[in-house]
Amino acid sequence: MQAPVSRSPRRWLIGLLILLLVAVLAWWLWPAEADKAPKAGGRPGFGGSAEAVPVRVEPARKQDFPLYYKALGTVTATNTVNVRSRVSGELVKIHFQEGQQVKAGDLLAEIDPRSYRIALQQAEGTLAQNQAQLKNAQIDVARYKGLYQEDSIAKQTLDTAEAQLAQFQGLIKTNQAAVSDARLNLEFTQIRAPISGRVGLRQLDLGNLVAANDTAAIAVITQTQPINVAFTLPETELATVLERYRTGASLPVEAWDRAESKQQATGVLASPDNQIDTSTGTLKFKARFENRDQALFPNQFVNVRLLADTLKQVVVAPAAAIQFGTDGTFAYVVNADNKISVRPLKVGPSDGEQSVILDGLAAGDRLVLEGTDRLREGTVVEVVEDSSQVPAGPGQQLQGKDSDSAAQPADAAKAGA
Repeated sequence: MQAPVSRSPRRWLIGLLILLLVAVLAWWLWPAEADKAPKAGGRPGFGGSAEAVPVRVEPARKQDFPLYYKALGTVTATNTVNVRSRVSGELVKIHFQEGQQVKAGDLLAEIDPRSYRIALQQAEGTLAQNQAQLKNAQIDVARYKGLYQEDSIAKQTLDTAEAQLAQFQGLIKTNQAAVSDARLNLEFTQIRAPISGRVGLRQLDLGNLVAANDTAAIAVITQTQPINVAFTLPETELATVLERYRTGASLPVEAWDRAESKQQATGVLASPDNQIDTSTGTLKFKARFENRDQALFPNQFVNVRLLADTLKQVVVAPAAAIQFGTDGTFAYVVNADNKISVRPLKVGPSDGEQSVILDGLAAGDRLVLEGTDRLREGTVVEVVEDSSQVPAGPGQQLQGKDSDSAAQPADAAKAGA
């Protein structure tokens, strides 16, 4: 029973030594593991620095800036005609297809012409009858003049013959007018296109009785080549447009679809209206489009873009970089030492993506696009390459997204901090 008792203190001593060894080893290795862990406040992939704020930047540029004015427009046909019959009768023939392009003078439909041919023949017969009487009256006047010169008849007889001749001459003119009217009515039985354009859907079928100038049109023709777009602009935007229009400049106008994703046609400004609408404070304009591909239809709604002017070599900045605060408009500019400078700006026209900077920036200034919520004057930032691959400016370090050496820019940022 003495052997187990002698071995128990030895085991206890060996176990205590092992625990001490493990404790010493853990204490020795703890600082190295702590150094390898990211520091508090650091963001993996952005340099791991607690002081530097990761941002995306884009430089301001100097370039030509097209000044567009946008408006909602309505497409209107150059001419619209409701084709109606000018005589009454039965519709016996239709010579057009719905949606067909026709030229001025093309035959569209026919009214039963038989009654009008008869009326023309009657008028021509009456004219021939009165022409014969006129000829007889002319012979009588010539005979009476000879007899009067021989003093064989009284002057009253000659005067009566001359008066009868004048009556027949007037009657002949009336008969000729009746013949022309009957011939014109006969021509009206053939309904022709008054203008060139596209024929709409047919509104009357064969066999219908139509009346002269009936309210129901046989068809509607719209002239769509060229075609117009009517739109309005507020009076605050009129100065530039009217100034260039009065000089005779041709102002381009673009027509876009409702979603403003597809340009449908390009035209020119045709004319402005002669007065401003006092209820809306806008002036109406009309633009003309050739519409050769028939992309525009009458009564269609389009988004209009009028190129009022082109600003030459102005400083342009991304609209996303422009900030608005209680002190006005400003932008965060990254200096060469990667520190932030707050610049007050005077902003000019904008197209939604780019804005003209009238004062406050120069070409090449790097503007912060993302990461502005933690920025103040003098804040140290870490510039991260954006998706547009903006070229690096002076003192700028770029970090590639897919590069295997992404840790090198991060180490450089730590060293600079």
